[in-house]
Amino acid sequence: MLLATILLGMGSVAAYSAGNASPRVIRVQARRFSFTPNELHLQLGQPVVLELTTADVVMGFNIPDLKKRADIIPDTVARLELTPDRIGTFSLFCDIFCGDGHETMTGKVIVTA
Repeated sequence: MLLATILLGMGSVAAYSAGNASPRVIRVQARRFSFTPNELHLQLGQPVVLELTTADVVMGFNIPDLKKRADIIPDTVARLELTPDRIGTFSLFCDIFCGDGHETMTGKVIVTA
């Protein structure tokens, strides 16, 4: 059984699986100057596919500690596959300058057992 919980007040997504190796799809919307959700709660070993979109300008999505990165092009969907292989909290950020306020485009990935 696959279960996902969205915590709207915190802009978070939690993805959990019980005995299912199918990737969970999580949609992430980039806009000047934030990601929604900006906090992803993932389970160790659970594959996910992040579907990244924007209606604004070209942006980047980078999780350096997990060696995952994608360009986000307006009006297209960038798919980023990820299977967390370690527990921890990892920073994510936009790595393509998208205007004044760009430095606030951050978030985190929290991987638990």
